[in-house]
Amino acid sequence: MTAELGQAMTLAEVAALPAVVDLMTAARALGIRRTTAYALARGGSFPCPVFRVGAGYRVPTSGLLRLLGLAT
Repeated sequence: MTAELGQAMTLAEVAALPAVVDLMTAARALGIRRTTAYALARGGSFPCPVFRVGAGYRVPTSGLLRLLGLAT
């Protein structure tokens, strides 16, 4: 995603997300700031499923959409 982290995602942007996104994209969709997102992911309390991959985190879009009430 090329939009700034502080900018909220539109419904169209959320709908266009790929199957898996990075932690910062998921955080932006949820309105969570960077430091909080990493703290929640490290502590296992991010509001949707998060998987550690190498040195980063990945979030399945299906869990994100379900949390946002956009899953069909």
